[in-house]
Amino acid sequence: MDAHPKTLGAVPAPTTPVQRPSRDQAEAAVRTLIAWAGDDPSREGLLETPARVAKAYGEFFAGYEQDAGTVLSKTFRDVGGYDDIVLVRDIPFNSHCEHHMVPFVGKAHIAYLPHDGVVGLSKLARLVEVFARRLQTQENLTAQIVDAINEHLNPRGVAVMLEAEHMCMSMRGVRAHGASTITHRFTGVFAEDRVEQDRFLAMIGRR
Repeated sequence: MDAHPKTLGAVPAPTTPVQRPSRDQAEAAVRTLIAWAGDDPSREGLLETPARVAKAYGEFFAGYEQDAGTVLSKTFRDVGGYDDIVLVRDIPFNSHCEHHMVPFVGKAHIAYLPHDGVVGLSKLARLVEVFARRLQTQENLTAQIVDAINEHLNPRGVAVMLEAEHMCMSMRGVRAHGASTITHRFTGVFAEDRVEQDRFLAMIGRR
């Protein structure tokens, strides 16, 4: 039996490369959206907007060009026999909802119990960026972070919690300003031992 089962519904990496449009085509699409919104894409204040939006999208969705395995490829085994929880909390992130393409912003708390060594602490923040800078749901983002750590670090357990505010709820629809969404997933020892779950929750201030 797989010690770290994949979460159903997690978005897999594309199996074939996506045929990306040209920069000119992307900018033309932005001009179309400006016109659809009811404004004139040829007015002075909007003339450079398509180019700016295309450049910004390159930053917002840079995760498609990044690989989790590369980020987690270097581990350290000489850690003085340390085998307790490694936790990085309050990792800020921003992503874009795949349903409305508007931002959701929050923080991630990531913990694991080492088995074959530890990874540099900054790598956990970079791992969040790899998956956050894609079109996402918070549920899939949580699962992808956990699955990547399990696959590349082979820990005894992983605990991840994400807290975020979704602009698709606060800016449109119900306009629930300030509402936050919390998702979490435990695997290995964290899934099997409630004491370890409680330790994690206490360490991030949830107990």
